[in-house]
Amino acid sequence: MKNSSANKILVWTLTFLFLASGGLHLANPTLFLWLMPPWLPEHILLILISGVFEILCAIGFIAKQKWAGYLSATLLLAIWPANIWYAWDVSSNGFSWVVVIAWLRLPLQLPLIYASIKFARTPK
Repeated sequence: MKNSSANKILVWTLTFLFLASGGLHLANPTLFLWLMPPWLPEHILLILISGVFEILCAIGFIAKQKWAGYLSATLLLAIWPANIWYAWDVSSNGFSWVVVIAWLRLPLQLPLIYASIKFARTPK
């Protein structure tokens, strides 16, 4: 990744988001139960696993490890179907700001995925 300010901001944003979200996933997994699609098994276990992976991604970014970019892109892609399901699910309740936020966060994952891949492909 070139030393552009925008790229650094995206990577630090990812690092912060993964640390905060991963910490919350591990500290209180029940906070995330409402986001889980009903067809997935073992909701608490999956939430804990995703929390561990989020923390690993953050640590990898801090340590400037190439694998962190690939892992975070994979993680963001893996949780995207659940985010899409959630956006559709809350939309069935009619219009609200929760619906707007649920749909807006879907395209916001794209620059995060892009930054992750770009980070991984940049020589360290």
